[in-house]
Amino acid sequence: MPRPQDIVDMEKNAENREYVLVEVAKKGALLEFASKELRNDKEVVLEAVRNNPEALEFASDSLKRDREVVYESVCRVGWTYCYAKENLWNDKELLMAGLKCTGQILYYASPDMRDDKEVVLEAVKNKGIIVKYASSRLKNDIEVALIAMKQNKKCYAFLGDEAKQNEQILELLKGT
Repeated sequence: MPRPQDIVDMEKNAENREYVLVEVAKKGALLEFASKELRNDKEVVLEAVRNNPEALEFASDSLKRDREVVYESVCRVGWTYCYAKENLWNDKELLMAGLKCTGQILYYASPDMRDDKEVVLEAVKNKGIIVKYASSRLKNDIEVALIAMKQNKKCYAFLGDEAKQNEQILELLKGT
């Protein structure tokens, strides 16, 4: 099967900054075919991510450490938080922006963030079953457990022993 023309053209012009900048602004995923140097050019990567937040995947590791670049992506699709580098793992504002899109990203959060009640509440509001990645302390927090259970009763399996014995939680479970 022949390669799409836009990819062929991007590969031919992979080192031409002006060309790449224009093309990724129209189709962010083309960042994958830009030169290594341009995948490390903040302006180019921001253009790509503004067009397609998933283009963060093709950014250099250096720019996956850049809060502005990562935030531009994560606040729009959430799951791209998985590309964020370790220097951003305790950035609560960044994580919260992503959690508003998808609670699933709690999986990628640091242990400190998994033990932050505000973070975990946002995650379970969005996707209850993700309570399984909360800290042990928060798996026993009744407020967290209730929100998770109201979202998805299957969360019961992941709650802490104290929460599993709570009357309100058991009442929700009976209502299954």
